[in-house]
Amino acid sequence: MPQNTSAATRPWWRYGHVWLVIAGPLVVVIASFVTIYLAIRTPDPVYVDRPKAAAPVSRPVGGPEAGAMTPAMQARNHAATGGAAPPSSNRTTGADQ
Repeated sequence: MPQNTSAATRPWWRYGHVWLVIAGPLVVVIASFVTIYLAIRTPDPVYVDRPKAAAPVSRPVGGPEAGAMTPAMQARNHAATGGAAPPSSNRTTGADQ
């Protein structure tokens, strides 16, 4: 019985889709070698930060919940817990006035 000779097998490098599959990883490997070359050839300079006279840090008297920090701390705590902020002790109700 005669075989179909029109579908002759060719070497793998003759198929275009093989090169398409090989090209992606090959480009990544070449780019990594270029990156290594550039990193070795031009290293980053060492940054030396000379200490300056530090300004005094002002903190509100009575801890972080005193003064102007109170709204910020309540908002931060509310965002972190997802719940309602606890009632503040410095608020007065209508009956207490």
